[in-house]
Amino acid sequence: MPGPTIPRMTAPHPHTVSQPDEPGPAAGPDRAAPAAARVPVPRAGAELSADEARRLALHAQGLMGRPDRRAGVPGVLRRLGAVQLDTISVLARSHELVPFARLGPVPRQDVEAAYWSGRSAFEYWSHAACVLPMEDWPLFAFRRRAFLARGHRWHRMKDAARSLAEVRARLAGEGPLTSAELGGAKNGGPWWDWSETKIAVEWLLDTGEVVCTRRRGWKRVYDLTERAVPAELRDREPPDEGCRRQLVSRAGAALGVATLGDLADYHRMTQAEVAAVIEGTGLVPVTVHGWQAPAWADPAALATPPRGRHRTTLLSPFDSLIWDRRRTERIFGMTHRLEAYTPREKRVYGYFAMPLLSGGRLLGRVDPAREGKVLVARHASFEGTPRQAARAVPAMAEALHWAAGWVGWAGDIRVERVTPGELREPLTTAIARGFDPR
Repeated sequence: MPGPTIPRMTAPHPHTVSQPDEPGPAAGPDRAAPAAARVPVPRAGAELSADEARRLALHAQGLMGRPDRRAGVPGVLRRLGAVQLDTISVLARSHELVPFARLGPVPRQDVEAAYWSGRSAFEYWSHAACVLPMEDWPLFAFRRRAFLARGHRWHRMKDAARSLAEVRARLAGEGPLTSAELGGAKNGGPWWDWSETKIAVEWLLDTGEVVCTRRRGWKRVYDLTERAVPAELRDREPPDEGCRRQLVSRAGAALGVATLGDLADYHRMTQAEVAAVIEGTGLVPVTVHGWQAPAWADPAALATPPRGRHRTTLLSPFDSLIWDRRRTERIFGMTHRLEAYTPREKRVYGYFAMPLLSGGRLLGRVDPAREGKVLVARHASFEGTPRQAARAVPAMAEALHWAAGWVGWAGDIRVERVTPGELREPLTTAIARGFDPR
């Protein structure tokens, strides 16, 4: 049966009360790319413990140390290099949850403005459909050329020349348009039964004639690249190898320490493609105890060991800290799968279970929902031994409070199911108690 609704208490900022994984002052402003030219290159072959690698990863992802609020959401995007988009919205959409996890309760309208105003970002195929910094437009030339070389996407046009010409003319004459405004996205069948116009505009996006620089009501707004992308970026066309080398370098900075497979997954390349350019990225080879595969690290991260407080927050399943499931298991020991597309009766953790990050570790999950102005924790589950799970209860309560406050509509919190069951009462009590500002 549903549990009692617990009034949401006011509390200090969640990102200032988490227990540090190690003592020391908070880290200063972060950088967004490998800094081999700015710091001495550490000796290749350095050995890292599993905990050192974990802290490097957390700091690189902006989840350890002082949040860089001056750089704000644009800074988060530049640091990560890619923020994944997804249609699912429970607390908020994933691209909103990512900066919240790193910066705290940033107004949601500010998040959208940071992505989609001032030609500062664009949407394209990276790890998946992602928001990308506009300055990285030239680096995806290799992917645009690959689409052109293939000659088609998985949809095929019946009259390509006419359809492409019509889309180009409409965008040139009328300005940015959605697929609905261009004539409709579907033919009336299943979701993949795209209209000729939709196939045409997506092909132009794939190959670089058209760009998506914002979304309206979750619909892509298409514009001509010549109008939306600054000329100094549009005119740069690095060779394929140069594109991959720079993207792997950026991925290495965003990951801190990574295997070839980790680096390949970040922007969805092959390991062979990464191996071909790794020597020129500035990343240095390291050994991580417990990792079976060789690893590479950002030399700037190695030169300044990460110190400072950790975030306590709920993570989107599409957050770049955990979007690579094999890497998540290797670093955090958590096996996490998105169950949104799993039949209800086969779900273990819930539709949109969000991992709980606190103290630099993944301590559990919450499957959230909304009922009126109540944030419902349909299933709160804890990892580890009974003692470890019990110690994670305050962090779970903290994360739920701040998620409820940030999304704006949730005044109260209700906990339904808890695993293990004996932690249900401690969790509801912790939520009702609020937090000690010290």
